[in-house]
Amino acid sequence: MKLMWFHLMPYTELPDNFREKNPSVWVDIHSSLFDPRRAHLMYNDFMDELEFAAECGFDAVCVNEHHSNGYGLMPSPNLIASALARRTADTALCVMGNSLALYNPPTRVAEEFAMIDCISGGRLIAGFPVGTPMDTCFAYGQNPSMLRERYYEAHDLVVKAWTEPETFAWNGRYNQQRYVNIWPRPVQKPRPPIWIPGGGSVETWRWCAQMDHVYAYLSYFGYKAGQTTMSGFWEEMKRLGKEPNPYHAGFLQTVGVAETREEAYRLYREPAEYFYGRCLHIDARFANPPGYTSEATLRSGVQGMVSRAADASAPPKYADKFQMLAREMDGIVERGYVIIGSPDEVVAQLTEVATNLNVGHLMLLLQFGNMGKDLAKYNTKLFAEKVMPRLKPLFSEWEDRWWPQPMETSARAALAPFQPTALAAE
Repeated sequence: MKLMWFHLMPYTELPDNFREKNPSVWVDIHSSLFDPRRAHLMYNDFMDELEFAAECGFDAVCVNEHHSNGYGLMPSPNLIASALARRTADTALCVMGNSLALYNPPTRVAEEFAMIDCISGGRLIAGFPVGTPMDTCFAYGQNPSMLRERYYEAHDLVVKAWTEPETFAWNGRYNQQRYVNIWPRPVQKPRPPIWIPGGGSVETWRWCAQMDHVYAYLSYFGYKAGQTTMSGFWEEMKRLGKEPNPYHAGFLQTVGVAETREEAYRLYREPAEYFYGRCLHIDARFANPPGYTSEATLRSGVQGMVSRAADASAPPKYADKFQMLAREMDGIVERGYVIIGSPDEVVAQLTEVATNLNVGHLMLLLQFGNMGKDLAKYNTKLFAEKVMPRLKPLFSEWEDRWWPQPMETSARAALAPFQPTALAAE
């Protein structure tokens, strides 16, 4: 099994009364709450933590894209990934990802991802999310009813830009380019592996199966809430006649490990309650614009993570209408949002999670909420030393066909000069 260290880069200094004084952490969060001088320290701490995770031996470090929010401070994960490409040696770089429908033209994504792949020597995992409604429809003004079509076209354009050796013209509904000829080109051939972050859409299950992309469920609410979504994906895979290779899927789980369960509860209570009480405070106005969720997904009965988080932020008078989500540590742990415990307890729980969900790529949130750098490093190091080695053997009978194929380290400095083809040299 692959163990991957995921960072959301949350703003760690939202005030104690944030929920009471602010309608949402996303879209219209007030700029007066952001201190650039404090963010300078946060960004550098966050990047230290990512580099430390790579040093500890995690298979990959993961970053993602969000806009106009205090939940995650990465409007451009490519900036972070490019720095990590220089500061790490063998760890895969999972950019989860670029919201394709927001780029005009999408070839910008093809170029920047190719740069990261070249700088890193072929260590890129290319993530292509449709994007949350807060990011895409409200912060960036996209029409929700056209978002998925725009996304599919952008995906096809990027893949062709990576794989077509000749200059070509693109005349799509949303993108028209007379000359498509990206420089640089990715190291990995025919292209970097593509992972699709999902939140429960039926279309995404089917599309990942058909396109042979990894379906990665980035769950806010842990393995218990994620069971329905992952079961739906594997049922769709079975219906389409695909093999149940666990490496065709990924799952995100928040984890806090300590020497004892009591110590873990004490250490991770504040950051967990900060994350679920403030970082996921989403106004229902932004959760589900008309046209964003398809009829098929609505009929399936699978509730997306954003809608679930918005339900939790509903005023008290709606408590009977919505299942209120846990924001205090007892409920957070009981419902499986965060797995905590001693190394032995965490190994047992994560083995059950990976097996039940049939997931070969397990992404870990080991920094969450307002967790400081020292605690994040403690959590990371203890997990790497006492948990990770015992999880690695899982699914060893399966081949991971969705993992980067980097250049050999020893070969990077000894490459022969490139010789263009005869046609290109004329």
